[in-house]
Amino acid sequence: MNIKKITIGDKKFAINLKFYFLLKHLVKTNLTEKQAEETFSICQRYKNKSYLLTVEAIQQYILTIKGQKKKDNFLLVIEQIQNNDDLSLFLFSLKLFLIKDLLLVEAKLKNIMIKEKLATLPPLSLEYDQLSLFTPYSTRVNGALLALAFFSLIENEDTDFLSTDSTVFLEQLVKNAKQLQKKGLEANQIFMLIFNESINQSIISESGVNYEERILSVLTDEIGISSEDIQKKHDDNDASTEYDFFFTLHNRAYGISAKKTLRERYKQFIKTANTTPIDIMIEITLGVDLTLEKAKTIRSHDVYIFIADEIYTTRQDLQQLEGVYSVVNFTKQTLINL
Repeated sequence: MNIKKITIGDKKFAINLKFYFLLKHLVKTNLTEKQAEETFSICQRYKNKSYLLTVEAIQQYILTIKGQKKKDNFLLVIEQIQNNDDLSLFLFSLKLFLIKDLLLVEAKLKNIMIKEKLATLPPLSLEYDQLSLFTPYSTRVNGALLALAFFSLIENEDTDFLSTDSTVFLEQLVKNAKQLQKKGLEANQIFMLIFNESINQSIISESGVNYEERILSVLTDEIGISSEDIQKKHDDNDASTEYDFFFTLHNRAYGISAKKTLRERYKQFIKTANTTPIDIMIEITLGVDLTLEKAKTIRSHDVYIFIADEIYTTRQDLQQLEGVYSVVNFTKQTLINL
């Protein structure tokens, strides 16, 4: 099979590289909305004059801005304007800079909606776990789709989605985009590079609240055990076994292993069960890989099992096995009754 060689022309590469540089360094200047708008106004006032007069006017304005670092960063951007084409590219970059934060706020809304839904779910449920797993990626994916939709509207010259006051601004943006596209600019692709960087800087990269933290919240908030009375410790007789949660309740010692999936880890807990002086040993897991044979093996060593309610309610075999519970029943009274 012959694959046609992929080539990118020098002019196409150059305009996209300069666009990336201008947009990236505009972001680095950390201009306020007012400063960006004033720069845009200067460009508008000088639009029928030479690019040199426009550059000089912007440079004079930069001198009035507070903060030497901001001045230096902004001057670095302006120094790249060396002809009328560069000025058009700068103006287009400035417009996208003004729009970027609006898209960023919109992208974050999906993340907020997911977190609001999480607040209504039981923290040890399978649904909570699956939804929280995707939470940190929601802003990135939503941002990518929003940017794609935005540039699609520009491509189709659709300006109906903004207010009347913004229509003129967007119409000019569409016009600029069309002109620059003819010169090889791939605005959507380059903008997404910058937009992703902004998203990554604006969100916390975490996969939601982890499983152990959610169990701790149940132990403290719902069961009523003080966090000061809960330890993470190794077994006194078998140092190879670590309890994610160790505490006493009604003068009995409880050791809990908390892992979303069991894999082969449950065997370690079984070995320890033969020698530990702990009164109650518990495995808390989602249950997605809990087979009946594993459950029977764990229970044969007097280790209790709590699994996600969604799994428990669909597994008649596990329901019939004494000592296997839904996390719905992970309560103070159940612990006392074990």
